[in-house]
Amino acid sequence: MFAYGIFKVIYAPHKAFKEIIQDPKYFGPILIMILFIAANTAFAYTLLSRQYIEQTLPTAQQLDVWTENSTLWTSNGETPKNNYDDFINGTYYGNSSIEFTVNDSNQVWMQLNDMGTVNCSEPDGYSSLYLRIKWTRPEEEPENVTIFLFSSTPSDYFYYNLTENFSNSTVNVWNNLTIPLRENWLNNSLTASWYNITGIKLDFTWPESSNITILIDGLFFGGIFKSSLTNVVGDLLSYALYAFAQFVIKWVILGGLLYMMTKAFGAKILWRPVLIVIGFTLITMFIQAAINAATFSTLPTLYYRFDFMGGVSGESESALTKILDEVGLVNQIYGYVQIAAYLWTMGLCVVATRFLTQFSWMKSFFIGAFSYFASILLVSMIFGI
Repeated sequence: MFAYGIFKVIYAPHKAFKEIIQDPKYFGPILIMILFIAANTAFAYTLLSRQYIEQTLPTAQQLDVWTENSTLWTSNGETPKNNYDDFINGTYYGNSSIEFTVNDSNQVWMQLNDMGTVNCSEPDGYSSLYLRIKWTRPEEEPENVTIFLFSSTPSDYFYYNLTENFSNSTVNVWNNLTIPLRENWLNNSLTASWYNITGIKLDFTWPESSNITILIDGLFFGGIFKSSLTNVVGDLLSYALYAFAQFVIKWVILGGLLYMMTKAFGAKILWRPVLIVIGFTLITMFIQAAINAATFSTLPTLYYRFDFMGGVSGESESALTKILDEVGLVNQIYGYVQIAAYLWTMGLCVVATRFLTQFSWMKSFFIGAFSYFASILLVSMIFGI
């Protein structure tokens, strides 16, 4: 019977409100609230289960710790130092790069030790290496660039030729490298293991001797993607509680505004029937959440990659554009459903005002519409949306 009553508001609101006002009970709004919480939680699960976020080492909280501390590095030139004037600016990055300088030489190498143990093996290990490199001297591009990944000891390593990555590079320009791991790498011994990467070395050579200065920043391992649902029960419980708070606050605010407005216009009305009737008008929140859950179930798997999460100006925007292209149609439907829900709820508020007060349709429209849009403003201020 309660289910019949709440859904009657959808197809025959004038009849439903008459019956509700004659015998106002909280069972209907409470049932609507439960349905909304269930639909909104289903919507959250549908969306989060399709979002995969790239995990990095170091983590986002650690920033690029390996290129923030020059004492972690050794080199064949001058003592490595932090450069606080020239570095990558982004969410995952700190406030310096590492500078390496060698004079009157055609080679410079730099090595990072004590980085712990990094698993780069299949299928669960890191599969990409991200690195920013700039040289400020000499003018010419390097003749050869090789990267080494040590496995346990400096005598066991993998190496990869990066020269082609600098074939069109110019001096004083940051090069953004994404280096795939495992494939096309060579190893110097059979004991080198991708499961146990413990150090990294870069080696640059030029055709002629000169003064060389190289900056390195943003060294991360990546390529592991994890679902946004890291704790299914905890995550969904938090969304259920959020939906509960959202419904109750909107219910009380909208009911309170409508009650005060009708009283201001001279209506002789009680708080209880107003609150219960308004609770029934929020059936639209359940319908909206159910449609959103169904719509977002058609989304493809969304990968939030390092270039998006890193927060570098230009790169994040480009990555976001790609994601928005994937969800473009679904977002359009979401927007249309939200507008329709706003108008529908406003219309139900107008009808509710009419049957609660017996005011004219014009006065009922003004009170209902004003109360509803004022409640949207207040709720958005509370929830920050």
